[in-house]
Amino acid sequence: MSIQKVTVRVPASTANLGAGFDTIGLAFQLYTTITMSIARQTTIRLVGPELASLPQDKTNLLYEVAAFLFEKASLPIPELFIEVETEVPLTRGLGSSAAAVVGALIAANVLAGKPFTDGQLFTFASRWEGHPDNVGASQFGGLIISALPDNEAEQVPYAKFSVPERLKTLVVIPDFELSTHQARKALPDQYSREDAVYNISRASLLVAAFAQDRLDLLATAMQDRLHQPYRTALVPGLSEIVEKAQDYGALGAALSGAGPTILCFFEHDQAEQRLLQFIEQVMQKNQLSYSTMVLFPDDNGAIIDTSPVYTA
Repeated sequence: MSIQKVTVRVPASTANLGAGFDTIGLAFQLYTTITMSIARQTTIRLVGPELASLPQDKTNLLYEVAAFLFEKASLPIPELFIEVETEVPLTRGLGSSAAAVVGALIAANVLAGKPFTDGQLFTFASRWEGHPDNVGASQFGGLIISALPDNEAEQVPYAKFSVPERLKTLVVIPDFELSTHQARKALPDQYSREDAVYNISRASLLVAAFAQDRLDLLATAMQDRLHQPYRTALVPGLSEIVEKAQDYGALGAALSGAGPTILCFFEHDQAEQRLLQFIEQVMQKNQLSYSTMVLFPDDNGAIIDTSPVYTA
């Protein structure tokens, strides 16, 4: 029996959560859906205006990732039909490329007869993206803490925590794109020992806060000196939101991944309204158009649907 068609639904994600730079990722109930099947001729179908600018040939990221997997499995690279639809805004810091990489790897692995384990797929995705935070959250769901080993042959280790449903996230999406490459160029080559210790202490506290359901610790645990201060010039309003959101009901605030999306954690509806008013003031001051969403954590990660199944 061989599976000829597979659909994978992959959650969006946020990375870093302030102090956990390139290490911590959280999955959201906002999804990219990828359908992949063996075909006579490669066809890429992009559903929705969000994806209109992406290539529809073999230079498409989804095809490149799938071809990589077949090659790693020492199998002939097939022609593929790929359809993708997403709720995730692109290049906004919500893990759109990570979701695509994870979904394409999982779908191709199913079509190839599952030659690779979940751990191997996670390692492939982490190496492809260059960091494991977003891809880990998209693949496994929940809050993922992970680290890239020095030896590229080793599998990437990770730990997962389930996040309480009461933790809601107000995501503020400015109406401009910011590439990860551009955001990384803003970072320094070296950091002081003081800044390194500052972030280590807070990242450790961040993991402990989720492990013990201590959401009251998030305001301190999400403080950062490694990346956010250097990206404030790229994201107007970021500094004020991160510094003052707690005064308006946020449990903590941070840049989402490389940005420009900013996230504010909260619990109560009253806090949501106060935060929305505060955000509006900040964005008006900076003359930025934007949109907002309230997102909930996803604990399931990537979901596979292999129907219909054909017998060889």
